Amino acid sequence: MKKIELEIVALSHSITQTHSYAVVLGEVNGLRRLPIVIGGFEAQAIAVALERMQPSRPLTHDLLKNFMNAFNVDLQEIVISDLQEGIFYSKLVCINEHDTIEIDSRTSDALALAVRFGCPVYTYDHILESAGILMEDSGATKKKSSVSTTAEPGSRDDLSGLSIEELNTLLNEVLEQEDYIRAISIRDELNKRKK
Repeated sequence: MKKIELEIVALSHSITQTHSYAVVLGEVNGLRRLPIVIGGFEAQAIAVALERMQPSRPLTHDLLKNFMNAFNVDLQEIVISDLQEGIFYSKLVCINEHDTIEIDSRTSDALALAVRFGCPVYTYDHILESAGILMEDSGATKKKSSVSTTAEPGSRDDLSGLSIEELNTLLNEVLEQEDYIRAISIRDELNKRKK
C-alpha cells in the first residue's frame, strides 16, 4: 500500500465538548484533512513540542526521546496504520544500527514523538477515504447557508434530520469555524448514509 504523508495543520479545542481536542492532519500537497480526537494531556504534549517550549523537567514524551537517543534508537517515521470503530492505530518505525522495528502506539503519543523527532507522519488512502474530510480549494467560492452549527435533538439541526446537501453545507461551516470535533460527527453521519 502506498503511504500518504501528513502534517499537523491544527490543534483545536472542541467548542462542543469540554476536555476534548482535535489534532488535524493535512495531506501534504493535497486537500484532505484527517481530524483525530485526543485528550487534554495529549494535546498539551503535542502543543509543547510544536511551540518548542522547554519545560523545567522533561515531560513523558521528552523522557522517551531522551531514552531512545541514549540507546541510539531513532524514530524514522510514524504510520497511522488502521482505523477500527473510530479508533486510530499507529506504529512507530524505529531504527538502530542493526534493526528496523515497528512498535504499536496510540496515535496521540506517536504524534507527540513525531514532533519531537521531526520525523514524517504517514497514513494510507483507505484511512483518508473513510475518516478524512475534503477541504474546498482555496480559490473556490464558499457557499453560505442558514443551517446552524448547534444541534438539539429533534430539531432541524439534528444530524439525522438533515439532508446530505445540508450536512455538506454544515460541514463546510464548522470547518470554517475550526470546530473539528463537530466536523467529525458530521463526517460520520455522511459516511453512515453512504453504506
